Amino acid sequence: MKNHSFFILILLLSINLSAQNAEKEITQVLDNWHNAAAEANFETYFSLMTDDAIFIGTDPTENWNKKEFKSFSKPYFDKGKAWSFTSLERNVFIKNKIAWFDELLQTQMGLCRGSGVLEKTTKGWRIQHYVLSISIPNEHVSKVTTLKKNFEEKFIKTLP
Repeated sequence: MKNHSFFILILLLSINLSAQNAEKEITQVLDNWHNAAAEANFETYFSLMTDDAIFIGTDPTENWNKKEFKSFSKPYFDKGKAWSFTSLERNVFIKNKIAWFDELLQTQMGLCRGSGVLEKTTKGWRIQHYVLSISIPNEHVSKVTTLKKNFEEKFIKTLP
């Protein structure tokens, strides 16, 4: 019986350590991704995304696959600094080879929220889907809604 208990204890400890290691790897990938943008390292930035990655930006027109996002981003990277995002807090959740996260970011746009999905690939954890949102304090929502009303009315008419 003691051998079984010892084996179960070792198994539980190894599962916990594996999850902790995966979370550290994911955190490092996300930090490296944000740093690559700040340093205008185009190749590193896009190598940390899966081939079928999606990036959804803050503008309602910004829903890009990786190829489209690369085309949009290239001029910013070519200028020597794309954008600067620093994670202030992050929550990571893992199930098998899929992880999802949310983060509060300090950016040139002020506080933003990022969320996304990573996939464990043969190259390690890679970003498969990312959504960036500008945070708006609740007491300012009505002002922002008024500011964007005309744009959104026109945009909605362009949708299929």
